[in-house]
Amino acid sequence: MATQTPTQRKAAGKKAAATRKRNEAARGAKNTRSAAKGTATTARRNASASSRSTQSAAKRTSTTAQRTASSGAQAGVFTLEYAAQQAERAVLIPVGATLVARDNVVGAVKPYTKATNLQRKVRTDLNRFERRGNTARNRLQREVKKTRTRVERELRQRRNQATRVVKRNRREAERQVKAVRREAERQVSDVQQTVTAVVS
Repeated sequence: MATQTPTQRKAAGKKAAATRKRNEAARGAKNTRSAAKGTATTARRNASASSRSTQSAAKRTSTTAQRTASSGAQAGVFTLEYAAQQAERAVLIPVGATLVARDNVVGAVKPYTKATNLQRKVRTDLNRFERRGNTARNRLQREVKKTRTRVERELRQRRNQATRVVKRNRREAERQVKAVRREAERQVSDVQQTVTAVVS
């Protein structure tokens, strides 16, 4: 190995120092680029997340607004439908009542429209009226019989009571008459005895 002169050593030292500086500068630039790249990636990620969050919030807000508008529109539609239904009911109720009354009249008259139906209906009605009259007659007869029995029982009770009163009064009168007769006979006897005593 050749011996270097001081000048060569100095030049070699300067060269080595320059190389080190270049290497350090390259490493610093590389680190700076890496840091910048990481910062850019983080920024892109943050921006993407913020964009997605903003988009989701905007989408939710839009959906809520659409639902609110739809609810308001449906409420308006429901109100209009309810008013229309009420107006329709106001028209349909009298019409339906008239038709029901007509059906009742037709149903009452229909059995009498044909001769055979008329005869059968008249016969059925007459039989029903007869049964109804028979039932009413039997009920009236029972009521009359019940009333007659009650009146006869009351008359018997009153007659028996009057008979008992008459018998009691007659016995009392006969007893009083007997008592008066005995008193009169006693007085007559007393007078006769007095007269006989005076005469003798």
